[in-house]
Amino acid sequence: MTKRQLYELESADGTRFSPYCWRIKLALAHKNLSYESVPWHFTDKEAIAFSGQSKVPVLVDGGIVVADSQVIAEYLEAAYPNEASLFNDSTSRGLIHFVKSWTESVLHPAIAPIVLPDTLPRLTQEDQVYFRRTREAYYQHSIEEFATRREAALFGFSAALTPLRGMLKVQKFISGTAPAYADHIVFGALKWAVQMSSTPLLQADDDAIAVWMASVLATYDL
Repeated sequence: MTKRQLYELESADGTRFSPYCWRIKLALAHKNLSYESVPWHFTDKEAIAFSGQSKVPVLVDGGIVVADSQVIAEYLEAAYPNEASLFNDSTSRGLIHFVKSWTESVLHPAIAPIVLPDTLPRLTQEDQVYFRRTREAYYQHSIEEFATRREAALFGFSAALTPLRGMLKVQKFISGTAPAYADHIVFGALKWAVQMSSTPLLQADDDAIAVWMASVLATYDL
């Protein structure tokens, strides 16, 4: 059994859908590091209490416990310097800071109104109670209100993708000729979106973003 374990958010039907966990799944693949995936649910707080955190991802690497996707990525880069770099160079690190900020401040808020109503029924009963309470408190809207605004949310999501789509029409990956951590960050967000939305979100198989997502997975043989 591998010494590494990655605790990942899971729905009742077995879908691993956390955008932050996807970042680390791709980072581990990028570093060619094997791991055991450990399913985790929102209400399984005790299962990761050893990490000092209440959220995933949590990576256990031998006797080392690391939480938070960015901290895990930095750990992997430092702990495994002989494997392919996640960040490449100082210029790429600057790009990553921007991509992370854009993803979390623009892309995630565009995705959430679409997937919140679709996510709720796919969770365990215990997680449904937790999910409704925490999300409605955070967004100050009921899950049902989000469902009634779906058309507007879909339009906003499509608009948010405009700069990404434009970039991917002129280069294969966000990081250039091959994927790296900037790609992992954005891929995680969009994988969350397409996994959990009941409405198809990308235009077609030949859409620049769909092609890029397929290329990322193919690069890592996932």
